[in-house]
Amino acid sequence: MVSPLAKRVFVALVAIPITFGMVYVGGWVLVGAIVLLGAVGTIELFRLATKAGAHPMTEVGVVGAGAFPIAAYLLLQNGSFTASWALYLGVVWFMLVMATAVWTRPPAPGTLLTISVTAFAPVYTSALPSFILFLRHGVEGTSPIGATWLVFFPLAMTWVCDSFAMTGGSMFGGPKFAPVVSPRKTWSGAVSGLIGAVLVAFAFQFLVLSRVGIAFSAMQLVLLGLAVGVFGQIGDLAESLIKRSVGTKDSGRFFGEHGGVLDRLDSLYWVLPISSLLLFSFGVL
Repeated sequence: MVSPLAKRVFVALVAIPITFGMVYVGGWVLVGAIVLLGAVGTIELFRLATKAGAHPMTEVGVVGAGAFPIAAYLLLQNGSFTASWALYLGVVWFMLVMATAVWTRPPAPGTLLTISVTAFAPVYTSALPSFILFLRHGVEGTSPIGATWLVFFPLAMTWVCDSFAMTGGSMFGGPKFAPVVSPRKTWSGAVSGLIGAVLVAFAFQFLVLSRVGIAFSAMQLVLLGLAVGVFGQIGDLAESLIKRSVGTKDSGRFFGEHGGVLDRLDSLYWVLPISSLLLFSFGVL
């Protein structure tokens, strides 16, 4: 029987080259990938929400999932993306959802849940991963290969953190980390994941980033590793909370036996924004 870790390694061997190619090309190819994954993730989340009694406005949600990365890329391309624009886009989105609900939903029990899920899902599954565009296209003067490796910096930390957490938890066991949400996770696994993320941060700087003209201080590498390790594991738990609340093991079958989009991107929904924020504070973006 193939172990869970072996399965993850196999998926990585297939997924990493494809992801690397799309990130390297960047532009509308990368935007298109985010739109697709965002739309599928939104539908998956809507499907889970229906088990909780919601009736999401699917068409509106899918439109929102497509609009967020497109808007982010267009604003990023002409250099006009600011915090104010992000706020405006968010306000317009929530107003659109509310306006649609006014005309299509009755004032009945469950309508508030429907509105909330419809507004939340595209932000979670599409707006958050759109931060990958800032990592890929937000550094002026960086070559395509340099920007691609900058994107893979938090991705690598996330993947290794996940593997270290699984291995460390299996080897050392001990007290449970989040027994209600994820009974198998232990504190030893969580700490192992943090250690793995920090180690990868230093290794990636030495082996990759230094060769493409990108440098971080030791303190910055530690902060990045810890942030990715903490927020990546919280992202994993957040998706587990959603699934367990409706009694579902996997969010979908987009990746076959490896689950749905939510299952595979759960950590990155948190890692990409926090990494972008830290790199912005470091003056890289």
